[in-house]
Amino acid sequence: MDLHHVTTRLEVDDADLSGSRFNNTNLSETIFTQVTLAGAQISDADMTGCRVSDATLSGAVFANIDLSGVVLKDCRLTGMTIDGVPFEAMVAAWRRSVGG
Repeated sequence: MDLHHVTTRLEVDDADLSGSRFNNTNLSETIFTQVTLAGAQISDADMTGCRVSDATLSGAVFANIDLSGVVLKDCRLTGMTIDGVPFEAMVAAWRRSVGG
């Protein structure tokens, strides 16, 4: 099914849209609940003010991303790296530098 220049809200429930493409599409204020995005590719996206909760991002790769003002709360960060440096090592070095 192709949708072009559509400006209506959709209610989608219990659907398989795997392999779909969304290009130049406004999904502002869209709510995704109990969705599988495994293997999804998101690029050139404005996710300002986006809220992600109760999600699994293990194995995800974030490249060329503006993380200004991002808040991580109650997150499991084991094995996370930033530019190849283990996050746990960064925190340990920071704690040593502030005497903690």
